[in-house]
Amino acid sequence: MASSGTARRASSPGRLPPEVTVDGGTIATTTLLTDGSTDAVAVPVAPARAGDDALRPLQGTADAAARYGVDLAEIGERARLTGAAGEIYVLQLPRPVGSSVTLPWSGLPPRLMLVGVGSGRPADLRRAGAALARSSRGLRRVVTTLGAEAHQDDSAAATAARAVAEGYLLAAYVPPTAAATPDEGSPSREAAELVLLGRDGMRPAAAVSEGRTAATATWLVRDLATTPSSTKTPAWLADQAKRLATRAGLGVTVRTTRELAAEGFGGILAVGAGSASSPRLVTVSYTPPTTGGRHVVVVGKGITFDTGGISIKPREGMVPMKTDMTGAAVALATVLGAAAAGVTHRVTAVLPLAENHFGGASYRPGDVLTMWGGTTVEIANTDAEGRLVLADALAWADATLDPDVLIDVATLTGAATLGLGKQHAALYSGDADLADALVAAGDASGELAWRMPLVEEYEEAVASQVADLRHVPVDKHIGGGSITAALFLRHFVGTRTWAHLDIAGPARATSDKHEVTEGATGFGARLLLRYLDDLR
Repeated sequence: MASSGTARRASSPGRLPPEVTVDGGTIATTTLLTDGSTDAVAVPVAPARAGDDALRPLQGTADAAARYGVDLAEIGERARLTGAAGEIYVLQLPRPVGSSVTLPWSGLPPRLMLVGVGSGRPADLRRAGAALARSSRGLRRVVTTLGAEAHQDDSAAATAARAVAEGYLLAAYVPPTAAATPDEGSPSREAAELVLLGRDGMRPAAAVSEGRTAATATWLVRDLATTPSSTKTPAWLADQAKRLATRAGLGVTVRTTRELAAEGFGGILAVGAGSASSPRLVTVSYTPPTTGGRHVVVVGKGITFDTGGISIKPREGMVPMKTDMTGAAVALATVLGAAAAGVTHRVTAVLPLAENHFGGASYRPGDVLTMWGGTTVEIANTDAEGRLVLADALAWADATLDPDVLIDVATLTGAATLGLGKQHAALYSGDADLADALVAAGDASGELAWRMPLVEEYEEAVASQVADLRHVPVDKHIGGGSITAALFLRHFVGTRTWAHLDIAGPARATSDKHEVTEGATGFGARLLLRYLDDLR
């Protein structure tokens, strides 16, 4: 029999990842291995060189073998390790039997981990860090030399340290639970504190801090997207944005139905009309202490649940739709992350929030809506609601916020997933410099974007005989659903430098893989924060 009442709420979004610190010591000399606070030591191995078949031990591996009195080369051979990025072997060391027996590793952490780092490039080091996080759940502290090399310059050391830390923190994520009776007998899923040995100085420490800021942004997106829609109404999400923005000292404005109606946000109001939970429009603004930077506005689709409306989805299609507000979460995490990192540019997040429900007041196929600014739009499919709330928000941002760069991010189309799969966002922009910068930020962060064409011949797909625009094509032969969605949005950005990120594919995952976690992945926040950091 189902219990009555409301389930216990999980912790509020805005949790912090585990601590990651740097230490200039070595495996051979550090006291962290003997003070009783460390549960595991992790050392790196790499693939054999060409013409050789021996696993390559890297920085700290020989020291660990000597200090523990264990032949790690033989252990690696027995375990058939290849050194591939993310490969890991955990050696659980036995305790002595009887007080008269002394083992070489007595007094040292009882776990030795061999971790493959592949090529040692940032993408491979993120994978290594992620594998380490998943293998160290429930421990207190892990000490590692992953990413350290004997003759690294400061820049290389900082890049490697950030990659290891980011991968570790991203994979350390555990979704919040509303379980009323947690399983007390199950092992802890929390990851350990991580210490990066062989690194000291300001640059590696600053790089790790930057990586933690980026991972914290991803954690926030995941927390918000994972929250069930029974809790996550537009009003609740607006309250979370206000709470987090106020805590960070940022400006925040929330528009309710009254203000939306008075100001003419016809798209947001129509999409939210069928729901008992009324829509909101939230803006969060960060202004740096120094002048001279750019103003970047990020608009994020915030559909807190999507039934499809009258053009209702099949049951299977609705299951993941609590995550259809991921774009808004990315926008919010970006502005909060920008403030935490102290970027030199103004950043404003615009969050159009609505629940697309089926009800007596739902908007219908065939309706004509008047968007903010006066453009009229013919509706052909109520399950293409995301572009309507984005259109309102983009038009308003263009006219009132005066952005130098305008970016929208959304779980918008299944077509983007069909075309690019789960690894890449579909990127649209008429500005080559902006597109190149976002692709480069994606490559650097590991959140990949692929530039797609704005095919002018497809403009007929958004033409209407009864309004200024039609928001989805009627002619099924045109195809290119992700392209036509971008073409529709382009009508609402004026002459701004603009980009559209369709993250429908990489925003969700069916299983853990490297730094990506099952369910809501948080894709987009790290990409945009890297873009802001690199913007000049």
